[in-house]
Amino acid sequence: MDIGIFLRGLIFGLSIAAPVGPVGIVCIRRTLGEGFFYGAAAGLGAATADVFFASVGAFGLTVIANALVSLQAPLRFFGGAFLIYLGWTFFRTPPVDTNAAGTSSLAGEDNARRGLFGAYSTTFFLTITNPITILIYTAMFAGFGSTGEGGIWAALMMVVGVAMGSGGWYLALAGIVSLLKTRMNRTVLLWINRLSGIAIALFGIVVLISALRG
Repeated sequence: MDIGIFLRGLIFGLSIAAPVGPVGIVCIRRTLGEGFFYGAAAGLGAATADVFFASVGAFGLTVIANALVSLQAPLRFFGGAFLIYLGWTFFRTPPVDTNAAGTSSLAGEDNARRGLFGAYSTTFFLTITNPITILIYTAMFAGFGSTGEGGIWAALMMVVGVAMGSGGWYLALAGIVSLLKTRMNRTVLLWINRLSGIAIALFGIVVLISALRG
């Protein structure tokens, strides 16, 4: 198997994940506010949705692609509304002391698990409500002459590359931001919460308006 197919997928995943949008801001904010694992969980939620979209494009699942694209307006409406809600939540939430005592208790572990799942599911939902990403992946694959070539194994290698590219980017982002957090005091983190909340809400308003305009 030509390693080039895997590398194409890797490049696709990186190119989709790297631009800083609402999902990237959520990942950064989660890392600064709650720690590396929460930021990583948020990033992997988005990467999972990227892998789903990449699978639809790579395997030529046009029925699923057409169905999701036909629901683009309502999906974007709910996605925009959720972004506004998320922005408000981030704006009003004070920084969390991730070194606070008691996190080793059973209740603390249970809350942490729910928090990690919430971080993961939030960005998965945000990404999955933008089905236009399917068209982006399909166009990328067709542009490189990879859609339909090489059978199932080639498509699988392409999707694995996307998973590595997208997931690797978000893990690296969470790691870098986690290191930078050690140089920030509570006041700085509080303002980051507020500014990220405003930015995410503004993204939501833009998405909501685009959905309403059809």
